[in-house]
Amino acid sequence: MKRISLKLKLTLLYTFFMAMLTCAALAILFSLSSREILSSAQSRLEHRVQESVDDLDYDDGELEVGSDFYSVTRDVYLSLYDSEMYFLYGKIPQGFDQQPELAEGVTRTVRDGARSWYVYDLSFRLTSDYTVYVRGITSVADAEESFTVTLRFAVILLPLMVLATAVIGYRFTRRTLLPVRRITSTVREIRADADLSRRIGLAGQDGGADKKRASRDEIYTLAATFDDMLGELEKVFDREKQFTSDVSHELRTPVGVILAQCGEMLRDPSLSEEHQAEVRLIQRKAKGMADMISQLLFLSRADQGRQPLSRELIDLSGLTEMTVEEGQLLADSQRRGIRIESEIEPGIEAWADETLYIRMLVNLISNAVRYSFDNGTVTVGLKREGANVVGTVMDQGTGIPADSLPHIWERFYRADSSRTGENHSGLGLSMVKWIAEAHGGSVSVTSRPGEGSTFTFRLPAGKREEN
Repeated sequence: MKRISLKLKLTLLYTFFMAMLTCAALAILFSLSSREILSSAQSRLEHRVQESVDDLDYDDGELEVGSDFYSVTRDVYLSLYDSEMYFLYGKIPQGFDQQPELAEGVTRTVRDGARSWYVYDLSFRLTSDYTVYVRGITSVADAEESFTVTLRFAVILLPLMVLATAVIGYRFTRRTLLPVRRITSTVREIRADADLSRRIGLAGQDGGADKKRASRDEIYTLAATFDDMLGELEKVFDREKQFTSDVSHELRTPVGVILAQCGEMLRDPSLSEEHQAEVRLIQRKAKGMADMISQLLFLSRADQGRQPLSRELIDLSGLTEMTVEEGQLLADSQRRGIRIESEIEPGIEAWADETLYIRMLVNLISNAVRYSFDNGTVTVGLKREGANVVGTVMDQGTGIPADSLPHIWERFYRADSSRTGENHSGLGLSMVKWIAEAHGGSVSVTSRPGEGSTFTFRLPAGKREEN
């Protein structure tokens, strides 16, 4: 199951809490609004009834009612009754069929079927012995209608608010996590290029403002810590590279002296056979040490960017055929019955360093011969695929375990004892990888334990223009 990104998690969390907060605020607001609307309707009813008294007049034994008494103002209907609840004047709203008892100065809620009404009665003494009652009636549903419209509007508006909150939250979270993305990108680039000189460069990169922000922003502090750590690692690796280079240089002279002295001793006719065997063993070990020192120097110069590439247009087909023939001589000297066959497409050219190409191919062929079973076959292929030259070296040998495949390009790595020869330093494949990538190509391997391995390198074909 695909994991949700931190950016999406924070956006969802922010949107959820903002939506909950908005809903809670709206619920409280609507609750208060509902009460306020109903209270306002009751106040309008009472005020209208009290104002209507001014429309009543009793003159010469006759009751006179002003025209405003019959008008429906602010949804309030007025009607006039005598003390015996006999209807005299006014209007009664349609649908209000009840005739509740008079209740002086009290606003009541009267239900009539499915509807509810507010009813307010007020007495008015016209003469000492003549009293009338003014009744005001207004619909509760009409009072709530405006609230219902507002509620529907809120229901439509709420999803839009949630969407706007999500968009704003996403942009805010994306901007907040932008330094984290930069940290991740820089680390990936360092892993891909093995370039410890790269820095994230967030803290203090734009002057005092960034420095001030870095002092209080945890992500900026993290970026600064990464930069400090990378600086320390770069120093450590530089010291290691320099140490490797210095030690390799210092060891070349004594190893050269050992080889020279072994050669002189082997030319001495007075040396016994037993002593000659011992000297040859020393000579063989010294040669292995000399090869390892040479490889260490090569990789050390490559790490420090001091390994030059002398590119020229070369005939890879002829060069590969020549290297295969030399490899066959090496295989014959071991007397294990290993044959090296070639499947080389003629006329392939590339803009490459001849010496480094031969070294890469020799390392691959020698590895294939070393780990092949006796009387096995090593096949060297070269062909052109589009804009690339594709070379393969396939052996019939011990193979490489699947868990070891990702590590075989590491220096001094040895998959298992069955793939370890007495002169095997574990540096050859590191050199192969560097040479292929220095030419703008790549190298890969497929292997099945007990059946053999196939190493494939790809280089740009044809002549390339130099800048």
